[in-house]
Amino acid sequence: MVLQSFKFGIPSTLLAAVVAIAQVAPSPAQQAGSTTTPASKWPATHSVVTLHNFKFGSGETLPALKLHYLTLGKPHRNAAGHTDNAVLLLHGTGGSRHSLMNPLFADVLFGPGAPLDVTKYFLILPDDIGHGDSAKPSDGLHAHFPTYDYDDMVRSQRMMLDEMKIDHLRLILGTSMGCMQTFVWGETYPGFADALAPFACLPVQIAGRNRMMRYMSIQAIKLDPAWKNGDYTAEPTEGLRLANTLLLVMGSSPLQMQKQAPTRQAAEQYVDRFWARPSPDANDMIYYLNASRNYDPSPRLETIKAPVLWINSADDYINPPELGIAEKMVKRIPNARFILLPISDQTRGHGTHTVASVWKDYLAEFLKQTEPNP
Repeated sequence: MVLQSFKFGIPSTLLAAVVAIAQVAPSPAQQAGSTTTPASKWPATHSVVTLHNFKFGSGETLPALKLHYLTLGKPHRNAAGHTDNAVLLLHGTGGSRHSLMNPLFADVLFGPGAPLDVTKYFLILPDDIGHGDSAKPSDGLHAHFPTYDYDDMVRSQRMMLDEMKIDHLRLILGTSMGCMQTFVWGETYPGFADALAPFACLPVQIAGRNRMMRYMSIQAIKLDPAWKNGDYTAEPTEGLRLANTLLLVMGSSPLQMQKQAPTRQAAEQYVDRFWARPSPDANDMIYYLNASRNYDPSPRLETIKAPVLWINSADDYINPPELGIAEKMVKRIPNARFILLPISDQTRGHGTHTVASVWKDYLAEFLKQTEPNP
């Protein structure tokens, strides 16, 4: 296993927020067609770890699994020699290590006296398998890349932390896909983190409309003749357009979209600009949408030892509150609190998980409540 690192400032051109299921909650101007995310003012260290002969749950092996990640702040060790200030921040489907550097998240949480003050905490933001600059199908293997799932992602995150000599986490905060991974973390490695903060997900099998739309997006790409079983020389643009359209709907907020496009002309222009954006690679999209196929932490919720702050928003189309799932599941987690944020001018549907101003006070209170004894 190999670690590499270097300092840099976050670039102004980050991952395009094409896939609405991803975790950034862009401004109206960005949603209307910009291909960039605002640059972050937070300097970070970019590092790479190489996990050799990584074996996936499918039985497949990758000779060298490279994971990229950012860090801010410095690790601290307690009297027993264990890290006591490391925070793992996990992005959503289609995102990257830069996603939670979004000013809507970082500028609210990382400053002096803020909940995740970088002078107090050591923040770790990885690119998951299949995302950002980490190993993914579009690197060259295309549809022959190993089939990964959330268990593989969480296991690789743990191996990355081992290489970093991080033997304990103060907090795991995950958004969307990262939210689901946070539940997997709590069950797979109980006791490794002092606290868990899953935002914008449900701890049950991906089914119903959620799975239908993921499956339709995957099939839209595969049924495009240009896909050629994943060995395409040019992207299957028609399939990708339909897939991206479905994902836009999944991540949307009716209130915000009505405000941003209050006329027929504005609505149509919004769509035209959205379609004009660069799209993720087709194989990458298929893989990361399908990574949730066997996710289901519900049978083992009682094994989660760490305190849990679980927050969803009432306008989340992906995790609609009318299903009543959260209220049932939270009772099975030994030390958990579920908060459903009401719809407001500040919420952004599924993307509310990145608008930290809406929920930062809950996080600050949670961190105080879970502060380890000296």
